[in-house]
Amino acid sequence: MAVTRTLAADADHFFQQIERLTKSHSLRGSESLCKLLQYLAKQSVEHPEAPLKEYQIAVEVYGRQADFDPQSDSTIRVQAGRLRLKLAEYYATEGATDPILVKIPKGSYHLVFEPRPMPLAPEPASPRSGTAPPVGGMQPVSAGWRFAVGIVLAGLTVAVIVLASLLWTGKRANPASASAVVEPVIAGPLAQFWRPFTSAPEEPWVIFSNAAFVGRPETGMRYFNPRADSATPVYDHYTGVGEVLAVHALDEMFNSLGRKLRIKRGSLFSLDDANNTNLIFVGSPSENLSLLDIGGSQEFVFQRVASGARKGDLALINRHPKTGEAASYLASPSNTSLKEDYAVIALVPGVSPERYMMILAGTTTFGTQGAVEFVCRPDSVQKLMHDMPGSTNAMKPFEALVRVKIARGVPLDTELVAVRPR
Repeated sequence: MAVTRTLAADADHFFQQIERLTKSHSLRGSESLCKLLQYLAKQSVEHPEAPLKEYQIAVEVYGRQADFDPQSDSTIRVQAGRLRLKLAEYYATEGATDPILVKIPKGSYHLVFEPRPMPLAPEPASPRSGTAPPVGGMQPVSAGWRFAVGIVLAGLTVAVIVLASLLWTGKRANPASASAVVEPVIAGPLAQFWRPFTSAPEEPWVIFSNAAFVGRPETGMRYFNPRADSATPVYDHYTGVGEVLAVHALDEMFNSLGRKLRIKRGSLFSLDDANNTNLIFVGSPSENLSLLDIGGSQEFVFQRVASGARKGDLALINRHPKTGEAASYLASPSNTSLKEDYAVIALVPGVSPERYMMILAGTTTFGTQGAVEFVCRPDSVQKLMHDMPGSTNAMKPFEALVRVKIARGVPLDTELVAVRPR
């Protein structure tokens, strides 16, 4: 049961726990997240009944202007998601014995403080109860001794965690152990889903969309056409808003699993990068051109509409539709507000043996962002693994199609449409 937040007597304990969190290894260096955590704690303890809104947090914590629009700017939601991951990381490692758990429930920005469940100690036998006295005249252990034993056990637990961390760090630093398997810090759906990438000794490459354009923003831009634009200056330093936020979400999620990423824009990617390395492609083949050389999904394929009212729009072709599924899927028409998009999530064999590629691509930049956020959430990857045969023990290659609901350029919800084993 959650600790009552309105009790002034408990406030000191709550703030002590917040201070412990902000000084922890998990949050060290994340000044913006520490600032957010301290603000949420103060508001949750001092004003538990007052609603906490994104606008209020944006203005009072991050100094945003009065015209800040939470519908078009997902900064606060992204920061809250990062903080949830950091809290989970902390309590799974260095905070494993802390007496108070701090949580941010989904759909709220009020913190919840919960006591860590403790095992009940058996009651000492009473001489009046009719039970036999302790053997050898030994007296029941006093509460003070139980507390001391608890402290010792807690210290041993922390020592084991620190020792494991040192051994892991030493293994990373020792070239002789470069082939050792690195296990994720946190167990659960995300760790299982991403194990093909986190268990490899090298850090995976994230390759994000970086299409070539001709023209200038002030006069109009379009995709580079090799036939018509051979003598035209090419600009390859653009990427989508969704790809930027997607790479950020992946980086935060991998950090929570104890791993790091290497990041490269698509125009600089070469096949040499694919040797003995896991790859994560962010963006569709229409802009992430590297996928055209390596090959991507087979069941759900990106293709331009050849005729009709949607001619030229990028569609996802369902090559083997099942009952209730469409043969193709399109985002909202380009001449209307974007409210819906579709994206592919695919785990496919890599170029080298025992290596993998993850493809996360929508027909628009916001569809790509929705696909990435989907695979960064424990609840959604658990649903995906549940619907995918044979994924209970180890991840196997697959392709999935998801629908992304969008409002004012922000992916609000992503749902699974179809899954195919590869």
